[in-house]
Amino acid sequence: MNKHIGALLGLGLLIILLIIAAPIFAHHGNSNFDIDKKLTLKATVTDWVWANPHCWLKFDATDEKGNVVHWIAETSNPADMTNLGGWSKQVFKPGDHVTVTLQPVKNGQPIGRVMQVVLANGQTLGTRIPGIFGPEVDAPKPADSSKQ
Repeated sequence: MNKHIGALLGLGLLIILLIIAAPIFAHHGNSNFDIDKKLTLKATVTDWVWANPHCWLKFDATDEKGNVVHWIAETSNPADMTNLGGWSKQVFKPGDHVTVTLQPVKNGQPIGRVMQVVLANGQTLGTRIPGIFGPEVDAPKPADSSKQ
């Protein structure tokens, strides 16, 4: 009988641990981003965070009223960014002037997801994250063949 009680307690603890740990393995969705909107901002880099699970570009941009707005925009993880070409831990430093194209969050806060960054030398760094940004998203839509 003691073996059964011990086994049940062990199973119960395992189930509780799995329930508690489940959020650790979950990943946030994309519902907070306005995928129908793109903002392009002339910006000054304040910080470039090269870390998992996402890299973060922090920058200042001036709004239409002339106020400086402190933005933060996410990219993918360092391994993905390295594979895209041009991205590295050293690609940005505070004070760099860049042009950032991003998808903003829906609530209007100065937060977004980077689509591309154009460096002061004209080099374009794209994200091209499959299913989120990339040629398949921005490609021209096929002509409606029923109108021909």
